[in-house]
Amino acid sequence: MREAAAHAPGRVNLIGEHTDYQEGFVLPCAVPQRTAARVRRRGDRRVRAASAQMPDVVEFELGREQRQGGWVDYIQGLTSVLSQRGFTLEGFDLTLESEVPLGSGLSSSAALEVSTLRALRDLFALELSDIDIARLAQRAEVDFVGAPVGIMDQMASSLAGERDALFLDTRTLQFERITLPETLELVVINSGVTHHHAGGDYVTRRRESEDAAGMLGVRYLRDVHSTSTDQLDHLPPVLRRRARHIISENARVLEAVTALRTADLPALGRLFNASHASMRDDYEISIPEVDLLVELARRRPEVYGARLTGGGFGGAIVAAVAAGGAVTVAHDTARAYERATGNGASVLVPLT
Repeated sequence: MREAAAHAPGRVNLIGEHTDYQEGFVLPCAVPQRTAARVRRRGDRRVRAASAQMPDVVEFELGREQRQGGWVDYIQGLTSVLSQRGFTLEGFDLTLESEVPLGSGLSSSAALEVSTLRALRDLFALELSDIDIARLAQRAEVDFVGAPVGIMDQMASSLAGERDALFLDTRTLQFERITLPETLELVVINSGVTHHHAGGDYVTRRRESEDAAGMLGVRYLRDVHSTSTDQLDHLPPVLRRRARHIISENARVLEAVTALRTADLPALGRLFNASHASMRDDYEISIPEVDLLVELARRRPEVYGARLTGGGFGGAIVAAVAAGGAVTVAHDTARAYERATGNGASVLVPLT
């Protein structure tokens, strides 16, 4: 095969934020926006990559990958981890085109990684399952790019559907696809404030959660099952809040799965609202602009609940909306937000 093409979606996380790197539970689904990758053999050891969203064309040599601090590192990370796992590649040209907005909390990086790996799988006949692709994509982002992400994004991009939430145990990678009730529509609005996972506060939150786990005598906060335990009282205040978010968020994911299975949308909305409060107050990953966007969405009678989605410090919100109301809710909320802040808000779901 001389050429191959593949695509992969971004994702919106319905609930279960920052739980994946603590081996907890998550509940993402795919969004309509996708990244497309096209690859063509070169006949040498060079990789040449271009993206419609980036002004520069980048190149590197297989086996001599070196971190450069730009988007090419995601591609270098993929070829590096494939080589480490014993796969043999030849040089190739890669062309990317993405609809997933950068820094929106919809995991543009995972869509890039998964689409590229899918295309390389076809081009070089690599024996990789969809779960293998997710694992390799995460390792590339963690080990090469230097972003300490969990595996939710890559698993969602590789396995989730737009109307099928992926109930995922990030410890075992066991998953179940849960079809969203027909009475539920989702709204996803990008705040226009971007974020970045490879540094800053995201890294700090992960380190704080790890410190809290260590002080509680467990490797992962997944193994602490109640926020009412006296153990938390012995933590420093900041670590107590971080642990309380992770522990309570894991419980909310399990409750949200039940709410989806029974089509109990008021219960789902309450969980969305509680999750946002926990991210805002305990994990401290929201920002005023996102809080306002959530509040504006909640004012609509069709909205059951709304929350920040993604790693935080900007990005998008997700709202659970009664069927038939998503388009109006999305555009009215975005306009109200723009009037209040002057920031441009973009409606990502539903597509209109």
